[in-house]
Amino acid sequence: MSASSSALPWWLSTTACSPPPPSHSIPGRLAFLFLSPCPQRALLAALDLLFLLAALSLALRARLSRRPTTGSSLDFHYHAREPLLDKPTTTTTDQPRPRSGGFRHGLALAASTAHAAVSLVLLVLALLRLRGRTVWVAAECAFLAAHAVAHLAATGVIAAEKKAAVRAHPVHLRLFWLGTGAFAALFSGGAAARYAAGEPLVPDDPLAFAWLALSLPLLYFSVTGSTGLGDAAATGVSDDHAAAAEETYATASWLSLATFGWIDPLIAKGARAALAAEDVPPVAPADTAELAYALFVSNWPTPAPGSKAERPVLTALLRSFWPQFLFTAVLGLAHLSVMYIGPSLVDRFVEFVRHGGEVTEGLQMVAVLLVGKAAETLASHHYEFQGQKLGMRIRAALLAAVYRKSLRLSTGARRAHGAGVIVNYMEVDAEEVANVTHELHSLWLMPLQIAVALALLYTHLGPAVLTAVAAIAVVTVVVALANKRNLEYQFKFLGKRDERMKAITELLNYMRVIKLQAWEEMFGDKIRELREAELGWLAKSMYFMCANTVVLWSGPLAMAVLVFGTCVLTGVELDAGKVFTATAFFRMLDGPMQSFPEAIAAVTQATVSLGRLDRYLLDAELDDSVVERVDDTGIGAGNLVVGVCDGVFAWDVRGKKGNGEGEDDDNDNESEEKDVEGTPVLETVLKGINVEVRKGELVAVVGMVGSGKSSLLSCIMGEMEKVSGTVRVCGSTAYVAQTAWIQNGTIQENILFGQLMHAERYKEVIRSCCLEKDLEMMEFGDQTEIGERGINLSGGQKQRIQLARAVYQNCDIYLLDDVFSAVDAHTGSNIFKECLRGTLKGQTIILVTHQVDFLHNVDNIIVMRDGMIMQSGKYDELLEAGSDFAALVAAHDSSMEQVDQSRQLEKTEHSQPAAVIRIPSLRSRSIGKGEKLVVAPDIEGATSKIIQEEKRESGQVSWRVYKLYMTEAWGWWGVGAMLAFALIWQGSDMASDYWLSYETSGSIPFNPSLFIGVYVSIAVFSIVLQVIKTLLETVLGLQTAQIFFKKMFDSILRAPMSFFDTTPSGRILSRASSDQTTIDVVLAFFVGLTISMYISVFSTIIVTCQVAWPSVIAVVPLLLLNIWYRNRYLATSRELTRLEGVTNAPVIDHFSETVLGATTIRCFKKEKEFFQENIDKINSSLRMYFHNYAANEWLGFRLELIGTLVLSITAFLMISLPSNFIKKEFVGMSLSYGLSLNSLVYFAISISCMLENDMVAVERVNQFSTLPSEAAWKIEDHLPSPNWPTHGDIDIKDLKVRYRPNTPLILKGINVSINGGEKIGVVGRTGSGKSTLIQALFRLVEPAEGKMIIDGIDICTLGLHDLRSRFGIIPQEPVLFEGTIRSNIDPIGQYSDTEIWQALERCQLKDVVVSKPEKLDAPVADSGENWSVGQRQLLCLSRVMLKQAQILFMDEATASVDSQTDATIQKITRQEFSSCTIISIAHRIPTVMDCDRVLVLDAGLVKEFDAPLRLIEQPSLFGAMVQEYATRSSNL
Repeated sequence: MSASSSALPWWLSTTACSPPPPSHSIPGRLAFLFLSPCPQRALLAALDLLFLLAALSLALRARLSRRPTTGSSLDFHYHAREPLLDKPTTTTTDQPRPRSGGFRHGLALAASTAHAAVSLVLLVLALLRLRGRTVWVAAECAFLAAHAVAHLAATGVIAAEKKAAVRAHPVHLRLFWLGTGAFAALFSGGAAARYAAGEPLVPDDPLAFAWLALSLPLLYFSVTGSTGLGDAAATGVSDDHAAAAEETYATASWLSLATFGWIDPLIAKGARAALAAEDVPPVAPADTAELAYALFVSNWPTPAPGSKAERPVLTALLRSFWPQFLFTAVLGLAHLSVMYIGPSLVDRFVEFVRHGGEVTEGLQMVAVLLVGKAAETLASHHYEFQGQKLGMRIRAALLAAVYRKSLRLSTGARRAHGAGVIVNYMEVDAEEVANVTHELHSLWLMPLQIAVALALLYTHLGPAVLTAVAAIAVVTVVVALANKRNLEYQFKFLGKRDERMKAITELLNYMRVIKLQAWEEMFGDKIRELREAELGWLAKSMYFMCANTVVLWSGPLAMAVLVFGTCVLTGVELDAGKVFTATAFFRMLDGPMQSFPEAIAAVTQATVSLGRLDRYLLDAELDDSVVERVDDTGIGAGNLVVGVCDGVFAWDVRGKKGNGEGEDDDNDNESEEKDVEGTPVLETVLKGINVEVRKGELVAVVGMVGSGKSSLLSCIMGEMEKVSGTVRVCGSTAYVAQTAWIQNGTIQENILFGQLMHAERYKEVIRSCCLEKDLEMMEFGDQTEIGERGINLSGGQKQRIQLARAVYQNCDIYLLDDVFSAVDAHTGSNIFKECLRGTLKGQTIILVTHQVDFLHNVDNIIVMRDGMIMQSGKYDELLEAGSDFAALVAAHDSSMEQVDQSRQLEKTEHSQPAAVIRIPSLRSRSIGKGEKLVVAPDIEGATSKIIQEEKRESGQVSWRVYKLYMTEAWGWWGVGAMLAFALIWQGSDMASDYWLSYETSGSIPFNPSLFIGVYVSIAVFSIVLQVIKTLLETVLGLQTAQIFFKKMFDSILRAPMSFFDTTPSGRILSRASSDQTTIDVVLAFFVGLTISMYISVFSTIIVTCQVAWPSVIAVVPLLLLNIWYRNRYLATSRELTRLEGVTNAPVIDHFSETVLGATTIRCFKKEKEFFQENIDKINSSLRMYFHNYAANEWLGFRLELIGTLVLSITAFLMISLPSNFIKKEFVGMSLSYGLSLNSLVYFAISISCMLENDMVAVERVNQFSTLPSEAAWKIEDHLPSPNWPTHGDIDIKDLKVRYRPNTPLILKGINVSINGGEKIGVVGRTGSGKSTLIQALFRLVEPAEGKMIIDGIDICTLGLHDLRSRFGIIPQEPVLFEGTIRSNIDPIGQYSDTEIWQALERCQLKDVVVSKPEKLDAPVADSGENWSVGQRQLLCLSRVMLKQAQILFMDEATASVDSQTDATIQKITRQEFSSCTIISIAHRIPTVMDCDRVLVLDAGLVKEFDAPLRLIEQPSLFGAMVQEYATRSSNL
């Protein structure tokens, strides 16, 4: 066929191997070289020969290097390089290789073999055709021969890889495959063009398509490079070396930083196997939390005297991080300077295609387009990356500052904020402020981008463009107003979320008490109400966001309508070039106009958060000058070491007094701010205090409940507000709090408390604190891990561990707050003798105590009443003086009378004191107060950990999770509706552009009114669809979020107690806080957006490729590359997101722990060590965040470059393909769509990746939605009668209890029968099972065997609430909830004020409550901090009084009160509960002496059960205990 008669360009149709002479232009020669069949084959043959040469030379080199040498010196060198010991080969042989690896290698081998085989078959066929044929066929034979040989060689190389288990294909093989794929695409492109013109080369052109399909796997392997072999063996030594040599952000080259290549090793590692925390390198030294915090603190503003700093957090952040902020701004400007290159070229491309032009001009335009878009990609991703990095540094600084502040907060300030809210400052507010630093640039970049776009458009369309300004102004005003309203809703939403978190924190902290009292529903309803209110504000906020979205999406459409309408009216001639240049610009404005309101919303949210952080960081701190501290050096024995002179001290008692529902917000906020910031509400507690303690003295502080004993210790530590007077302390202080504070860690870590291990001293401390036997009983001794807040220890064990911690620190002054309350008599005596009078001899000790027995043996006694020191002196002096002290001693003596009588009786009846003989064996087991000693809770096998590692899913977020989220609210109907609306909306959006193309194509006469009428109709329809679609997505999202919260919360509420014992509250709180917020706010928005984005991407690709359809051949491999990059990124990013969640929780856990133990930490001066630990935990979390974000930019950078390549190929084909191939009317539309393709693809893929990462929140929340539940709360078939139990008879038959499956039995077959109305005292050593018995009766632990029958009903057949609500209990630790006196005594609100006052009067608390101005509404702070422990115990007693249960349990009920109050409580219980069955666990022998019978437990068995006097008459365990108690003061 002749070239002249063909519709194709001559270089596409000719099969000649040399160009015809007339054609001398360079573009023509280039087109002939790359697009003519014969030169194409010659080039491919050259590639084959190059590969063969490379393969041959490398094979020879390898052969020579392997040949053994004979020379001895060479031989020596060869062996010298070998390792002395063979590497262990177990790693490779033991682990099976992953099957996917072998499959990859097999596929590469198969593809290469197929290429060689097909080439050989075609070569044979060509040779048969060769006789008498043209040069063309001869050339084809030569090409096929070269190709067959090259692919046979490639097959050989691949086969050799398996033997050596090579992990990556060699470079020369990958380049060969890449070249082969590129030529296959060129061959197919030419073949497609010839087919379209009806002039195909047969059989070559059909075979070209088959060849392309065969080349795709090889193209994939050339890009990935991995053989899939050796991955399983990639452990061991070589990996360590690789890790050491790996490039990180801190060590990367400029090129690596520019292309994000430095994160390649981590992504490769993540693609091979699930990442572990140690795989992730640390952040650069300059980005660590230490440096960020140091910078922040050094720039904290110092206000002028008498004034307070205005916006200190913002000021400090700007001063600290302005250089990086400026650098990000420069990158933003660089991005702006190149972003409009593409749209400016649309008009020129349309002109070129319509009217033709020089090829060089066309190539020049394509080159400008390629370089411009590539520069835009580079600038935009570095702008994003640097912005995020700055945000990360700010977050680190704020987290550290919030933590540091928590160590310095005054007691009142800490109470005012509350632990839950302070956790939110860390989790939420710091995050909001960190995120906004990046958004801030949008506020000035967006107006600038719009101004530049309008200026450029002005050159195309003239003054008509100015009407777009009107549309922009309307959009901006609407969005600004909506955001102003939205800010108020956000503020309310955050406030309600804080309240909900505070309530959940309280619920988790006191779950044991709540379950014992059957109050779950009441607390649950309170939290559900708060959640409803929170969701109400969130919904309002989300609807405003919807309105914003609609206004913004319709902005570009409205601009187009206005501008084109004005053009038509003013007679400006519209053609495709102008129209699509304008739409390309409007499309570009889409981004800035969307990010602008998002930026405003982020800025408004951050403003709220900054206000909250300002208020917190400016709040009152402890004043170090309150106490004058002097070093202990050179102070001799007998010199003054603690002195308080004329001291008047107050507590700051402010707290949030019910926030109301906030009708008039502004005033509310102001008053609250004023309240929390600078106005402590002082309540004077100690008056006229004068104390002098000399070195080496043991001083006891005694007094009635609420007399100010603990406050006296607080004023010496500097924890109180000093109104007047002076305090002087010489030397280091140690503090043992009344309520034990234990850290989550091993027992040894708790005792060492950061000090080095000195074995001798450590052993001595363990001995003197009576911990030896406890540790022997524990399977792992002092390596046993203590659960959160010491849940797996008894009260006595906790108390002795914190005493051991104090003793081990070897301080000068010891402040001990009632350390004997939780231990039994014998242990108490031992501790007094061995520890206070032994190990601590010579140290100064101030001991608050209710134990009168020890007072003979102290150097000085301080007697307190109503916050004043009434008396002080030695025991005998005070006794003679009478008054308060004499009353305390008298109360104690009367309680001892019974004991003494029984001892006398015993002495007269037994000449041989048998009970005393048994004491040594008893002492060997005298460990301390008994409770639930949990040993080795792990089921699979013994382990010292009680807190299990957090469960972390790995691998892909399963489709089950997506399905669960998408179908939770409306089933598949919801999904279907979302998809349908998204498709129809996308169709309407494209319809408007097709209408523009059709009308401006020039092929039909232009009708202005028809043109604008149809365009406006389509636009309106599109906007209405958008409104429906957005509302649908929001409603669906909010309903789904609420369902998830409800399921999780109900599941947690119904979980058994063992779940709370082994799960740190931080783990539950992070799900209820950040994970729930993700589901509430982010997922509701992202799911719909992801669907829309993917539909947009596919429609954009279709539109871009429809003009020059051969570009599809280039697009397909590039899309495959896109998918490959996405999957590779996702594998890494998913694990990094999970690791981020797992490393975030310890930051919160450690913080919650610190808030609870702040007083202890400060007293021991351990603030630095705790702060450093916090910094380490923050750095660990930052590592994951930083590399996750870098991986995101790594992906984006590559995807956008691929999009740029697709656009450039399409543009090149537009100018190079013959005119019958090109749909000229669509050129403008195609380019205008194509320009947004690269950012669209990146946006769609990154949104879908973010969605997948955020779906982890659904996965985590769902984990806690399916917890095993305890027994039913109510069982309809087994409802007890309303007044059950009527008698209170209790029959326990062969009761066996264990805490978890596969753990030892705690109760080993208890048989007890108790008659109604009996008073039973339960005694026994630590671990004997006393508290377990009570837990079994309340079914906090279900029995393994046996029955418990009360009034004829087996209690295991009842609902838990029916059972627990009928019992009264005064638990060991008196628990009060934040609220008022009324809400604490009667949480359910079923009693009248009169009944409550009566109960308070009978508990001797009426006078205290009457003295408060608010009476029954007097505030109770978080944990009842503003009431003494004794008062809390009495309040708990008054709860039981109101309940009037037939069966009452008392678990160490009087442990924290003095003998006088103890006697009062005993008297009250005798009078008030005379007809009730009372089961009382006690360590004070007098409290069980007036019981009807005493139950003695030992090692989970009943040893004795009889009347106390009868037990004393004969040799018995109980008799021995009485003996110990009675003789302990004389023994000391």
